Amino acid sequence: MHIQELFRLNGKVAIVTGGGRGLGEQIAVGLAEAGADVVVCSRKKEACDEVAQQLRAMGRKSLAIACDVTDPEDVERVVRETKEAFGNIDILVNNSGISWGAPTEEYPLEKFKQVLNVNVTGVFLMSQAVGREMIAQQYGRIVNIASVAGLVGSDPRYMNAIGYNASKGAVIAFTRDLAIKWARHGITVNALAPGFFPSKMSNPLLQKFGEQIRERTPLGRFGGEDDLKGAAVFLASDAAKYITGQVLAVDGGVTAI
Repeated sequence: MHIQELFRLNGKVAIVTGGGRGLGEQIAVGLAEAGADVVVCSRKKEACDEVAQQLRAMGRKSLAIACDVTDPEDVERVVRETKEAFGNIDILVNNSGISWGAPTEEYPLEKFKQVLNVNVTGVFLMSQAVGREMIAQQYGRIVNIASVAGLVGSDPRYMNAIGYNASKGAVIAFTRDLAIKWARHGITVNALAPGFFPSKMSNPLLQKFGEQIRERTPLGRFGGEDDLKGAAVFLASDAAKYITGQVLAVDGGVTAI
């Protein structure tokens, strides 16, 4: 197969959770640029509508759906509506996530549970529901958005969010185990571990400690608007068809230190 064919996603249908802004929007755009039709879902449908309109302007088919990834009924509805609109589901990007910051000794239990519910249970529910469709067709690409926070500890001077770190570590373990369990069905399961990218979630942190974080990043900058979508397209494409259960850090070299 020609190298360009390996990266093309023409004829593929993708679901991107949390696709209405930030990293999810960047990934949705990247998948569409590679030829995929994309379903964008999150709790805020208005943001998803804007992204879907952008993708349709690129000549791709796109659908915006409101969804709470912690609600099994919502998750099943996303799968059902995607199937009705496109007929198949080939790619799932589990990007929805939240965080909460507080010293560990003061961290509210309800916030710890909330973060794990969205960041871990949401990945499980979406993967399970979409996975049934992928098993039936004996093909699928699942890309989970983890974080470098799931690979290493975080300096409490800059990031005090043990619920977030714990949740992303769980996503990485989930990725590796699911990859083994579903390999026989032609499904690959991998994760991306982004470093610091400006977003609604990270901006308060970067505004306070951005200079220190930048100085500790070997490439000397934060992630940009094109820095994640190439990695996402790679893992979603046949260029990565012999890669499963892996975690690719997109972090400017932070985890190499």
